[in-house]
Amino acid sequence: MTTSTGTSTLNESGGADQTSARLPIASLLALALAGFVTILTEALPAGLLPQISARLMISEALAGQLVTIYAIGSLVAAIPLTAATQGARRRPLLLAAIAGFAVANTVTTLSTIYALTMVARFLAGVSAGLLWALLAGYAARMVPEHQKGRAIAVAMVGTPLALSLGVPAGTFLGNLVGWRMCFGIMSLLALMLMAWVRIKVPDFAGQATGKRLSLGYVFTLPGIRPVLFVVLAFVLAHNILYTYIAPFLATAGMAERTDLVLLVFGVTSLLGIWIIGVLIDRHLRALTLASTALFGISALALGLTGNEPAAVYTAVGAWGLAFGGAATLFQTALAKTAGEAADVAQSMLVTAWNIAIAGGGIVGGVLLDHFGVGAFSPALLVLLLATLVVAWSAKHRGFPALGK
Repeated sequence: MTTSTGTSTLNESGGADQTSARLPIASLLALALAGFVTILTEALPAGLLPQISARLMISEALAGQLVTIYAIGSLVAAIPLTAATQGARRRPLLLAAIAGFAVANTVTTLSTIYALTMVARFLAGVSAGLLWALLAGYAARMVPEHQKGRAIAVAMVGTPLALSLGVPAGTFLGNLVGWRMCFGIMSLLALMLMAWVRIKVPDFAGQATGKRLSLGYVFTLPGIRPVLFVVLAFVLAHNILYTYIAPFLATAGMAERTDLVLLVFGVTSLLGIWIIGVLIDRHLRALTLASTALFGISALALGLTGNEPAAVYTAVGAWGLAFGGAATLFQTALAKTAGEAADVAQSMLVTAWNIAIAGGGIVGGVLLDHFGVGAFSPALLVLLLATLVVAWSAKHRGFPALGK
């Protein structure tokens, strides 16, 4: 018995029929929009801090904690929630995660109390932790083996779109109609997405009781730890630079061009994810090594020629190209390595990613305070060299060579 789902076909085991030739685009784009909502909900306060602080009558530093508490929610919830819901059917679980955003953003829209707003943001972070653990495995289950990478690439396209277009657009809209309206629109978008998911996204069974795997067992599966290390080191390097890009540019006399520099990063990130999406199913290992090397070259160029605007734009463009498809590369590598334990493994990736985000702020701040922005390039090069070595060594499991 088969169930038609868009342009793909699902077999009795809940996976995609190997004869399917076309991607289930409508279903995958629903997942991409879920990622878009997640990232935009996370990052939107950063562009609206003055408004939020004025309306809630708090300092901008306290308003900034709306981003921090969101990350903490994701960090603490991803692994335990994913482990606890291994047996749940996938679509109701996905709908519950999206509903969390609808509720959290509605409360944020209406709340006039800082503590209540913080609770809502924590709930949004919890929803994000669960959703990110679901997305890659969900996309992979919709298609046959040879299309898994491309399917995950489509599902992940919402992330660079949110960062490069959504956050600037949300900030602009917030300045026109107010920050509360922005979060209200996000709530409406989440409700519309729930309807789309219910209509277009197939449902899958959770893990049977006898097939559920412990966190410790999944962590020790061959290839899992190398992928998680690569995620941690690569994303830590990225966040050291991304978090403190403004002071870095200020030393080059480019403080007033920060928005333009970030636009260059965003545009090349979109190009990066497109390239990854086209090539990933045949060249996962080569693309991972190339992205790491390109990021390293960019970091070196910024260290040597960071006071030349043309060199900065070029290096940032290369950095965006390298980073754009990174989430897709890492999630695909982990999904293929973990197999049936993909959701549990992805929850570990979400945790590692959020640790790297927090670590980027901490490590970057220490470097900035004690050594200045000149220390960024050497720190990034050390992290990226370690990333390259581990990815290169994981040629049997994690980032396998062709034919492995």
